[in-house]
Amino acid sequence: MTSLVLGFAEMDDAQLSLVGGKALNLARLSRVEGILVPDGFCVTTNVYRQVVASSGTYQDLLEQLKILSAEDRKQIAEISGEIRRHIQAVKMPEDIASAVTQYISVLGEQHAYAVRSSATAEDLPYASFAGQQDTYLNISGTKSILEHISKCWASLFTDRAVIYRIQNGFDHTQVLLSVIVQRMVTPLASGIMFTADPVTGSRKVVSIDAGFGLGEALVSGLVSPDSYKVQDGVIISKQIAAKQLAMYGRQEGGIRTHGLDPEQQTTPALSELQIIELASLGRQIEAYFGCPQDIEWCLADNVFYIVQSRPITTLFPAPEAGDQVNRVYLSVGHQQMMTDAMKPLGLSFYLLTTPAPMRTAGGRLFVDVTPLLASPDTGAAVISALGKSDPLIKNALMSLVERGDFIQPTQENPKVPYSLKNNENTDPGVFNARIEFDPAIVPALIKRNQASVEELKLRIRTQSGPALFDFIIEDMQELKRLLFDPQSSAVIMTAMDASSWINDRMNEWLGDKNAADVLSQSVADNITSEMGLALLDVADVIRPYPEVIRYLQQVSQDDFLDELTNMEGGQEAGDAIRSYLEQYGMRCSGEIDLTRTRWSENPQILVPMLLNNIKHFNRGASRQKFEQGRQEALNKERELLGRLEQLPDGVQKAAETKRVIRLLRGYIGYREYPKYGMISRYYIYKQALLREAGLLVDAGIIEHPEDIYYLTFEELREGVCTRRLDYGIIEKRREDYRRYEKLTPPRVITSDGERINGDYGRVDLPADSLVGLPVSSGVIEGRARVIINMEQADLEEGDILVTLFTDPSWTPLFVSIKGLVTEVGGLMTHGAVIAREYGLPAVVGVDQATKRIKDGQMIRVHGTEGYIELL
Repeated sequence: MTSLVLGFAEMDDAQLSLVGGKALNLARLSRVEGILVPDGFCVTTNVYRQVVASSGTYQDLLEQLKILSAEDRKQIAEISGEIRRHIQAVKMPEDIASAVTQYISVLGEQHAYAVRSSATAEDLPYASFAGQQDTYLNISGTKSILEHISKCWASLFTDRAVIYRIQNGFDHTQVLLSVIVQRMVTPLASGIMFTADPVTGSRKVVSIDAGFGLGEALVSGLVSPDSYKVQDGVIISKQIAAKQLAMYGRQEGGIRTHGLDPEQQTTPALSELQIIELASLGRQIEAYFGCPQDIEWCLADNVFYIVQSRPITTLFPAPEAGDQVNRVYLSVGHQQMMTDAMKPLGLSFYLLTTPAPMRTAGGRLFVDVTPLLASPDTGAAVISALGKSDPLIKNALMSLVERGDFIQPTQENPKVPYSLKNNENTDPGVFNARIEFDPAIVPALIKRNQASVEELKLRIRTQSGPALFDFIIEDMQELKRLLFDPQSSAVIMTAMDASSWINDRMNEWLGDKNAADVLSQSVADNITSEMGLALLDVADVIRPYPEVIRYLQQVSQDDFLDELTNMEGGQEAGDAIRSYLEQYGMRCSGEIDLTRTRWSENPQILVPMLLNNIKHFNRGASRQKFEQGRQEALNKERELLGRLEQLPDGVQKAAETKRVIRLLRGYIGYREYPKYGMISRYYIYKQALLREAGLLVDAGIIEHPEDIYYLTFEELREGVCTRRLDYGIIEKRREDYRRYEKLTPPRVITSDGERINGDYGRVDLPADSLVGLPVSSGVIEGRARVIINMEQADLEEGDILVTLFTDPSWTPLFVSIKGLVTEVGGLMTHGAVIAREYGLPAVVGVDQATKRIKDGQMIRVHGTEGYIELL
């Protein structure tokens, strides 16, 4: 009988599958000195298997449910309802009823009980399943308790629980339910405690919500709670709510809602001593479980009882700071326009590439800027430089420095990265270029990079085994030499400085905002914008062949190129696509993560974009678009110079502006090339490592080649050398990655895990408008297409793309749209650069744009002023 019903004292850590996360956590806490947990027992999942899961009807209904997606809500509701009715109709076996009766007699038949669900996929570090199954409070009598056990089983198939499992990738057949029966306490007050601030993420702050009576009033949203925050044993914030209602147990069973008298409504639910005592208990529980906790508590007879504790699954992990304190980190993903989680091998390669002091957290990269901020000589300059590309980062860093409680000033003078150095101009009318214009410089830089990549392709073919890893490490020195070449950096920074100078001076002298945006259209040597236009040329090759178009419209397999040769125009179409892949096939969404699937690995990704180009553009569109942008830039230059010449000292101002425009147009296109060179090398490294992975699969060391993505570079090297790997590490990392995918990284985070949020501070905008950073001038109205996954993009001519972020792989979509809105981005990130070159009004850094703007909604994008109107 012990495997069917277990008391808290009988449970151990190996019984998660029997009792579920909620029950196991309570059992563990009940054994911790100083932590009081109301006594209880658990009807285990073995009972659920025996009574419910063995039923043929149940199994048949479950099979119907397994094939549904989260969007099939009507069918989910119908089938789930049938399952619930079936479960509640099942008769409880006599031996189970007898065991439950026996435990209740020991605990006391005179007491009321809480009957609570505890699923096996619940209160886990990566998915809390909070509120998905039902809880019943103040249940009296064995018969009623048995009935509510069946109700808890049935709640495993509420619509919300089924949809949650589908969305989180849990198999319905693998999720079982145990039921906790726990003695009720009659609380004076109750509530929720987070041992890390759920809003800011700070691990230093304990956040407590409290109200009178049962906590159900808070959880169900019937009453606003008191809110207390405690740091280092001191109350730092206390907000007392008007608590008009409270819930209490009824003598006959169940709960009732009771109105509070006016005096009690504004009385604190906890005294200051109780707040500090509760926070201390929270820290003790957090230390026991080893991670921040979401805790439910009750106060009865001046004693705190813990009725639930689970990991806080929504916190973004704090970067590992070692023994260092008060560190400040910037998100690399926000700079690189790729805020998705990265796999360990991808993180390894980026860490091997960059010289910056990096940390990883939540599958993302963060750079430590603490020394730069702490130095009086560099702090202001760094904040100013960062603010030019992303005002939200500037605002966040300024607020952190101004607080005075985190950044400790130092007299050290750290070296400021070249990319963050301001270009000092003593005379604002004269532009001090970091490198003067020479039309031969950029072609020479590109040629040098291309030659190096071709040499790598030849040399890496002969490398294998441990020697391959030594070769890659050696070649990465060449990658870094090219990436951080001083002449290359000077070209890029000169172009960026030129853009800023033109915008500042034209606004000051002529009242013309963001003039550099138009001047940047259709420049030479921009590998990313050329990639978008080149796909239009591929569409031109395919357009005359209806049979090829029909084939592409229904293609579903990765090797579709092989089938093209059997139809008219297929050879020409295949050659054009392969030629495109030869030059751009190493690209993909999220390409800084070496493990991401490249276009060459799955050319099918390009098919929707090709078909879109065939549908919406005429032959020769790439040349027409480029020429149109070039003419607009030339016309803008003539207009500006003409207006300048009419000013006092106008001839001198016009001559200097003409010089800076030449620097801008001559150099800004190269901004995209170093990353293209890096991604080209990454793809070559990846192909070689996947060949090694194939050998590991053949040797039975790993199961799939892609398993290596969950190892670091050094771990993979060790596995290849020793022919041994701990596969458990791969499985754990895969699980971690699934958890990290759901998290949203902050722009700025501290070593305490505190998110530092900035704002634009704009007060001059129309009501209900969405504010962001203006990165490409103009105003456009159109239909918003909210797209999260590039491969699923269905764009019409004139649509406005609204998405989380764009990187170079999104560029082929830019030829179809008329405007761009992103949640992430800065003035010089890739999406902004390409939007300017294509002449698309764009606003980036718009908080929650993909949620606040509805797909299909008409919007107006103010790319010059930096806001969006919902029409």
